[in-house]
Amino acid sequence: MATVSKKELIDRIADAEGCKRVQVKRVIQSFLDNVVAELVAGNRLEFRDFGVFETKVRAPREAQNPKTLEKVPVPERRSVKFKVGRVLRERLRTSPKPVDEATGLVLSAAATVRRRTPVATDGAVRQKRG
Repeated sequence: MATVSKKELIDRIADAEGCKRVQVKRVIQSFLDNVVAELVAGNRLEFRDFGVFETKVRAPREAQNPKTLEKVPVPERRSVKFKVGRVLRERLRTSPKPVDEATGLVLSAAATVRRRTPVATDGAVRQKRG
C-alpha cells in the first residue's frame, strides 16, 4: 500500500487541471487550514457522499502503567472522528483489494486496519509483530 504525500497530490491535481502548482498548493493549504479551524472551533464538517469530520470528547479515565501497575489519571481529550459517506463507502466496497508490493499477495483486512503489518490472506507469508 503506497503513501501519497501532499506534494504528490498537488502535482497530480495541477497536471490534471492544467493549473500552476503554486495555485493548487495555495488552494489545498487553505482548504486544510479551514478544516482545522472549523474542527478546533468544535464545528462539524460534512462533505456530502464523502464523509463527516467531527470532534468528540473522550471522557477522563484511569489507566494503568503496565510496568509499575500504578494507576494513572488520564484527562479528557478531544479527538477527530471521521464517518465515511455513502459514495466513498460504496467505492471502497467495490474497489480491488490492496496488494503487498513485495510479495504480490492480497492483504487481509486485519493487516491493513488492525495490525499495520502485512499479512497474506492465503497464509503463505506472515510477518510477526514487533
